[in-house]
Amino acid sequence: MLLNKPISLSYFINLIKYDALIIVLYSGIAMVVRHHKYLHSISIPLPVAAIIGTLISLLLAFRISQSYERWWEARIIWGGIVNESRTLIRQVKQFLPADPMAKTHMIDFAERQIIWAFALGESLRKLPFSQKVTTYLNKHELQSNNIPNLLLDKHSEQWQYVSSQYNLDPNKQVQLDSTLVRLTDAMGKCERIKSTVFPKSYSVLIRFIIYVFLTVFPFGLEEVGDIPEIILSILIPLLFIMIEQTSVLMQDPFENRPTDTPVTTIAQTIEINLSEMTSSVMIQKQSPVDSSYYIL
Repeated sequence: MLLNKPISLSYFINLIKYDALIIVLYSGIAMVVRHHKYLHSISIPLPVAAIIGTLISLLLAFRISQSYERWWEARIIWGGIVNESRTLIRQVKQFLPADPMAKTHMIDFAERQIIWAFALGESLRKLPFSQKVTTYLNKHELQSNNIPNLLLDKHSEQWQYVSSQYNLDPNKQVQLDSTLVRLTDAMGKCERIKSTVFPKSYSVLIRFIIYVFLTVFPFGLEEVGDIPEIILSILIPLLFIMIEQTSVLMQDPFENRPTDTPVTTIAQTIEINLSEMTSSVMIQKQSPVDSSYYIL
């Protein structure tokens, strides 16, 4: 799902406020310099600024493309997690016989998978575990440096036990094991995105060129008049900064920001779906988080 959740204007303004202040101050200084009786002859041809602006546009286009690709990959991975979570419980439900003990095993798998989804999202965002996850971990006395990986191990251990107890067909064991492998693969892909830092040198280069453009641009506008000059001197560099900052927001989809991949909302979807599939009263439609805790 793509959430139609608006980003607060104040949030975005807060991100660019220092750059905006620098741009406004420099534009004012450039105006004063151009009207100084000894410095008014300073002029830089507008084509020079146009060339720099074109270079910035090319760099920003590449930056936006790469940032969106990272964000979209994260969204595809979590869409796959939803499907594989449903597949996991459907397989357990179909492969086990219809008896009360098998029902208990199925509920165990569903509850653990729900906790896995929440724990994975919270781990990627490097947040303390929510009360839902903490309660489950304490109840089952689980400790690890990588809780999502441990929960998948528990899936595997329980399935091995269930397979031997019910003497299940080896083909069924292989099918469910393949589902666990895909969940592990999805977790690894998320961890790769989280741990792969977008090159800082690229951001520094773009920001440097934007400020070079800011420096020369006002001195090519002497023919447009004072008011249009100061408006353009502020507006165009500020637009470049806003585009660059947008790419920065998208490049890291697990940072607990409004532009994140909505992992908490996706985990809630998994919770509702699996609870309905298992008719599990004890976990069905509970409120998993405090909305002030992190971004949905």
